[in-house]
Amino acid sequence: MPGKILLLNGPNLNMLGLREPDIYGHDTLEDVVALASAEASKYGLEIDALQSNHEGDLIDALHKARGTHLGCVINPGGLTHTSVALLDAVKASDLLTVEVHISNPHAREEFRHHSYISLAAIAVFAGAGIQGYRYAVDLLATRAQA
Repeated sequence: MPGKILLLNGPNLNMLGLREPDIYGHDTLEDVVALASAEASKYGLEIDALQSNHEGDLIDALHKARGTHLGCVINPGGLTHTSVALLDAVKASDLLTVEVHISNPHAREEFRHHSYISLAAIAVFAGAGIQGYRYAVDLLATRAQA
């Protein structure tokens, strides 16, 4: 079993802790990576983390992870609702993928209620704050061991 989980965070997630703390809280992207890494280490796994404001960087990371990572935890940010290309990359990666959202998109604006990425995800954690990342890593690690 590959010992890595790809952790992808999309546009504007580098601004966690600063951007709309009433919606996203005060935790930073560094806190997210530390939380996911701590959970992964419980299973002897590593996190390979990337945040990008550029769709193509996320797509390239998914392509490179095919066959080298056991799964992917992805918070696509705003690309969730717009990117068929990112959906296609998730499918092409052939990775077990878990989608994460810090806030609950279904409790927000109508346009946030649809996710392209969910079509390829084995699970979605939304509205649990950054704990959703921990749940996602736990799920992937558990599935990989089965």
